[in-house]
Amino acid sequence: MKQDMIVILDLGSTENTVLARRIRDLGVYSEIHPHDITAEELKALDNVKGIILNGGENRVVDGKAVEIRPELYGLGYPMISVDYPQSECGTRLTQQPDEETLKAFLFDTCGAEANWNMKNFIEDQVELIRRQVGDSKVLLALSGGVDSSVVAALLIRAIGQQLVCVHVNHGLMRKNESESVIQVFRDQLHANLIYVDASERFLGKLENVSDPEQKRKIIGSEFIRVFEEEARKLEGIEFLGQGTIYPDIIESGTKTAKMVKSHHNVGGLPEDLQFKLVEPLKQLFKDEVRACGVELGLPHSMVYRQPFPGPGLGVRCPGAITRDRLEAVRESDAILREEFEKAGLDKKVWQYFTVVPNFKSVGVRNNARCFEYMVIIRAINTIDAMSATIERIDWDVLQKITDRILSEVPNVNRVCYDMSPKPPATIEFE
Repeated sequence: MKQDMIVILDLGSTENTVLARRIRDLGVYSEIHPHDITAEELKALDNVKGIILNGGENRVVDGKAVEIRPELYGLGYPMISVDYPQSECGTRLTQQPDEETLKAFLFDTCGAEANWNMKNFIEDQVELIRRQVGDSKVLLALSGGVDSSVVAALLIRAIGQQLVCVHVNHGLMRKNESESVIQVFRDQLHANLIYVDASERFLGKLENVSDPEQKRKIIGSEFIRVFEEEARKLEGIEFLGQGTIYPDIIESGTKTAKMVKSHHNVGGLPEDLQFKLVEPLKQLFKDEVRACGVELGLPHSMVYRQPFPGPGLGVRCPGAITRDRLEAVRESDAILREEFEKAGLDKKVWQYFTVVPNFKSVGVRNNARCFEYMVIIRAINTIDAMSATIERIDWDVLQKITDRILSEVPNVNRVCYDMSPKPPATIEFE
């Protein structure tokens, strides 16, 4: 069933995602598009029922006011504007619309139906995937995280054995992560899974690289090279499946907003990419991805597992990655996850992990001066990963985690707890 759509045109607002979520919560699908979308591009979108011109503090770019193309006014779509000083669109507003105003625009003015739900989304995506892929095969980067797992389930429903899953161990996985992926997907779900141990290859490429954007691009590019090599061993591979979700795209920058950080599956893709992309989740927020996984019948433990970034522990080892710090991150993260599970926090906290910065501090070990790393613990709650609050952890739990890290993880003499919300901080450190 084709779902009705409201298009949000980004004219410099910092509230685009907030507005999109409000519309979706009312049961109507919404997408955010750039201010300079052409009439042809707009008409090519399915089931557009109305347009919201969403202006704001970023409306002036390089000294020029952001405007939409004049021909869009003549297309006949109902329009409403937010903080946008043009009279052609009629029902001009100067602030985010209240609930009644928004409902009146969606359902009375636009005549949209409240048909946005995961069942309809999955039906639409299965049809789109089959139309896009045809008889070809899709190579999927399967990390075992929520996003790639949901993509795998969706692709299996759409194209079955035309899907080839590849799990690459880039040496930046959590403790026993690759073993778990193999056990779940190959042994339990009987997926067509190829396992590639490329840890030495990735770590060699990342040696002495300290810039976080360069690290992300190296990891993203090297992933693609590994997939290309695996694809050459197979026949009929024309597509690359990815678990790109909407926050990945937003944080990688828009025409009216600066980049927060590039994501390896957005900003890190090489220009000479040999595949066409299949990204069925790219318009979903994180909680919607989980809802999609539930609708697809994935087990609860898989759908609600800890989020894990594509670059892995590489972004939790700030600066140039060293093997001793990487091991400290891996071991301290395993302790944190084990103790959170014992305390029941794994079901309460959205994301939690450890970070080991690239500097040392003085301490005392075995009655002698030592100069070792610190471990930073981060635990946050969020709905859509666009903002986050800090979890207040019981002091006794933190003390036990600290004691274990200091006694069990080599080269660590200090443990800290990160109290920074998003914004101004981001969820990850790089």
